[in-house]
Amino acid sequence: MECRFCASELTDVFIDLNSSPAANSFLTHEQLDQPEAVYPLKVYTCRACFLTQIAEYKKCDTIFDDHYVYFSSFSTSWLQHARDYTYAMVDRFGFNADSKVVEVASNDGYLLQYFKEQQIPVLGIEPTANTAAIARAKGIETITEFFGTKLAATLVQDGIKADLLIGNNVLAHVPDIVDFVKGMKLILSSTGIITMEFPHLMQLVQNNQFDTIYHEHFSYLSFYTVKQIFAAQGLALFDVDEIPTHGGSLRIYAKHAEDATKEISPNVAALLDKEIGKGMNTIAYYQNFQEKVEKIREDFTDFLHREKLAGKKIAGYGAAAKGNTFLNYCDVHEDSVSFVVDASPHKQNMWLPASHIPVVEESVLLKEEPDYIIILPWNLKTEIMEHLSYAKRWHAKFVTAIPALSVIEDILTIIT
Repeated sequence: MECRFCASELTDVFIDLNSSPAANSFLTHEQLDQPEAVYPLKVYTCRACFLTQIAEYKKCDTIFDDHYVYFSSFSTSWLQHARDYTYAMVDRFGFNADSKVVEVASNDGYLLQYFKEQQIPVLGIEPTANTAAIARAKGIETITEFFGTKLAATLVQDGIKADLLIGNNVLAHVPDIVDFVKGMKLILSSTGIITMEFPHLMQLVQNNQFDTIYHEHFSYLSFYTVKQIFAAQGLALFDVDEIPTHGGSLRIYAKHAEDATKEISPNVAALLDKEIGKGMNTIAYYQNFQEKVEKIREDFTDFLHREKLAGKKIAGYGAAAKGNTFLNYCDVHEDSVSFVVDASPHKQNMWLPASHIPVVEESVLLKEEPDYIIILPWNLKTEIMEHLSYAKRWHAKFVTAIPALSVIEDILTIIT
């Protein structure tokens, strides 16, 4: 296996999470008795460029198909993040009715709707037909294709150039990261700006966020490595923000290397120094992660076993992809976790892959009154606990397992 950026041979395993189905391959009742396709979930780190990556065992076009179940608009905190980003970009760079904003992986229009509200022309690029249809219903022009050099060249021929090119949580999702970045170079206007957000590999390692590893995520990214990938295609990173989303992400700002209209922020050198200071440019940094993850699995399964023996009822909240990685690696099934609540009707009345735990609407939580509620999307812990504050009526406790097992005895200690 070769590195998808520099083509060096990959020999160093970052973590092996065994085999599992694709994280968003939810099951219908009829599929529960049918064989499930599983794929290795083994991640490598390149000794040459330190890109941490998984092989493309499950093809991208089968993961992001017409029945994709992730819709961005079901998280209120994510919508607020998108709204705040829009205002920040307009204030900082002055985008207006003469600008063109293009978002790659635009999902259901969760972000572009806020630019549209300000009368700024937008274009979404989203390969999943069902989410793209929701965006179009909001009046957002959306192309249903995968982005790369081929589509970028076609759009340029049609006279489309991006003054702001956005990619939130997509850079990690593309199997051919070189072609993807090359396509961004093609479609970016001469003084245009690229912003991309992605989970920071440094946070994954520091906070044991192994559950963010699944087949949709082909790459796990440091600033050090992303800077190399962009530079190889003639793009320069001129600023970077460390932001709290998804357990700790980066927002990078890129321009054409030949664009002299934007100065390089001191943030660039500062973050590089920070990563190098932690050793992210050495293979030693990426070793011994497996042992930390195995400790989390042991602690969590011991907790489930102990509480089930005590007769406690345990449920989950948030049928997130990261939750499926976590539950499947811990070998959890319906006999331990009775059900998982999710706000999205696209996931309700389905079953989680491999674990076969049913996904239900919130009324079931109120009816069953579980003793413990496991928050699977731990990055939304505060939002979820505020929403479920009524569970204090039956003395429910919340549980998270990342970065370590935590049982929250008093809901009010967190939400006040």
